[in-house]
Amino acid sequence: MSAPRLEIDLDKIQHNARSLVERLAVGGISVTGVTKATLGSPEIAGALLRAGVRRLGDSRIENIEAMRLARVPASMTLIRSPMLSQGDRVVAQADVSFNTELDVISKLSCAAQRMGKTHGIVLMVELGDLREGILPGDLEPTVRQALRFPNITLEGIGTNLACQSGVEPDAKNMAELSALVASIEATFGVKLGIVSGGNSANLPWALNGADKGRVNDLRLGESLLLGREPLRRQPIDGLHTDAITLVAEVIESMVKPSQPWGKIAQTAFGEKSPALDRGDISHTILAIGHQDTDPDGLFPPGGIEILGASSDHLITDAGQQRLSVGAEVRFQLNYSAMMRAMTSPFVAKVMQVQAATSPVLSATWPGLYDYSRVDKKKRIEVGETAG
Repeated sequence: MSAPRLEIDLDKIQHNARSLVERLAVGGISVTGVTKATLGSPEIAGALLRAGVRRLGDSRIENIEAMRLARVPASMTLIRSPMLSQGDRVVAQADVSFNTELDVISKLSCAAQRMGKTHGIVLMVELGDLREGILPGDLEPTVRQALRFPNITLEGIGTNLACQSGVEPDAKNMAELSALVASIEATFGVKLGIVSGGNSANLPWALNGADKGRVNDLRLGESLLLGREPLRRQPIDGLHTDAITLVAEVIESMVKPSQPWGKIAQTAFGEKSPALDRGDISHTILAIGHQDTDPDGLFPPGGIEILGASSDHLITDAGQQRLSVGAEVRFQLNYSAMMRAMTSPFVAKVMQVQAATSPVLSATWPGLYDYSRVDKKKRIEVGETAG
């Protein structure tokens, strides 16, 4: 099997999604499954939908187009504000888009009129993290204008926290979001069906048993794929944290000094801390680097330490082990490393499924394995030809 590769256990992802769907439903919150880190993988999308995820969200219209081409049977939401240059594509492929700018909504309205369609929008509100959103004081006039656009329906409002500045979702800012919903509904006589409270960082708040106000949707990605919450990267009880594993191959294994010699300047990626003198070490290189993943987000097995990386090489100290050339090393990953590996054309993606005759979405867009059902435990490498 080719390396480097991601081994993706669809059953574990489905378990994670089903667990969170059921736990959040107790508080009246549904789940939008975020597929952006998976490059819109139809296989992973299928696992989320089988788990009870209500709709799919992605930040790239290209990923939504790929899922449409693969006939993924779900409502699709573009969760990044559309580019003006992609207005037509957004209306053609996405059912709903998140928006902050009236100029963009105007473009979507024109496109929807030409296509004879109605496009839904969610207005994003800024509640302190300073990534995107309309300031609360500007929300009412923005809603007034948005309601005037033909072929546009205001589906709801939402917010995003923790991504840019690390601001935690809590009772205070979630209550502010609920108050804004009540104010908009009372002022304009509308009913907002979607109140999107945020992302996986909202889970500690959402699962604490307190009243959730008007929040009825969360956009989950990292928690479904990696079983962790993003605020402190702690495992979530009952979820798998090993659904996705990165496997890399050893291409050099030698005993070398632990310290470089010669005049030291910058590395290929800037400054680096001086190496500790440990004497001779089991200097082992794997065929993966910055072009494939985020080396800082890789967690090697016990006894192996990552010393550094270049574009194409991951340098490790194998400790007491002497790994042979051709041996494979398995890494757990954080969100950054997983996302970059998933979107790299140099990293193979291997889908693993357990359940006998488990229905799996047929993938028909270029580069994906085409299949509809699998029997027992099977590994399917994305990119191989159906036989």
